[in-house]
Amino acid sequence: MRGCGDCRLKAVVTMRTLYIQPDAAQGLPSQCHTVAISDLLRQLILSAMAITGDYTADSRDGRLMGLLLDELNFLPVLPLHLALPSHPYLADICRQLLDAPDDKRTLGEWAKIAGVDAKTLQRAFAQQVSMTFGQWRQQARLLMALERLATGQSILDVALGMGYDSPSAFTAMFKKQLGVVPSEYFRISE
Repeated sequence: MRGCGDCRLKAVVTMRTLYIQPDAAQGLPSQCHTVAISDLLRQLILSAMAITGDYTADSRDGRLMGLLLDELNFLPVLPLHLALPSHPYLADICRQLLDAPDDKRTLGEWAKIAGVDAKTLQRAFAQQVSMTFGQWRQQARLLMALERLATGQSILDVALGMGYDSPSAFTAMFKKQLGVVPSEYFRISE
């Protein structure tokens, strides 16, 4: 696993870490993901923290741990990763978008600035970050919006700051990506 080289926490975070043997259950992910934790899994994790010592599979502790492992296979992976391109003109475009997420320039406009064809720029994005330009921009905006919402900024201010024409357009994108509206996201994360 790789760590984040530039991680800065923007709000108070509570974290629980599960260490699971790779052969403990089939179907577990082979790489690191950010996932949505259900209320059931949250309670299973808290209960698992009280387990000390060894246990057998047919004991209460064993069944609890078995259910915890089962639940891990059903967690939705959240789109909370943003790949950054290494190619110079793509990296420059991405830096500018991260500095000004409300920038509404199109792929064609960025291509003119970079002095390349729009299709060339789109292919380069796909090769470098495995996303289209539009997907990358939306992902960048989502991650920056989460940071701002976590610091208590209003949905209106965040939506406009991310370049959305209205809070409802921002809320629709947010719900599509994360499964809940912004006002519920941090409430269920507590």
